[in-house]
Amino acid sequence: MHHNVYFWLKKDLSAEQRAHFEAELNRVPKISYLASGSWGKPAATAERPVTDHSFDYSLSLHFKTMQDHDFYQTDCLDHKRFVDACKPMFDKVIVYDTQPLS
Repeated sequence: MHHNVYFWLKKDLSAEQRAHFEAELNRVPKISYLASGSWGKPAATAERPVTDHSFDYSLSLHFKTMQDHDFYQTDCLDHKRFVDACKPMFDKVIVYDTQPLS
């Protein structure tokens, strides 16, 4: 299961707050039971009608099972820590969850 999260941060954050956000975000893909994970910023790809570069950061997590995802959402202390530390910095968050078929 793929869990893709897009973050738009508040525009008035200081450089220190953005650095703190990045440090917290960097911890999430290191959660031990993930199949894989990464985070980043919009790529410098060409502007096209189908491309959205408006977000500030994205997080992509690959869970081995749906049960791992459900645990992450309800009981994972690392996820709770990230949300508690960073939610005040969010202006907008969108999640796209995908169940791979191939």
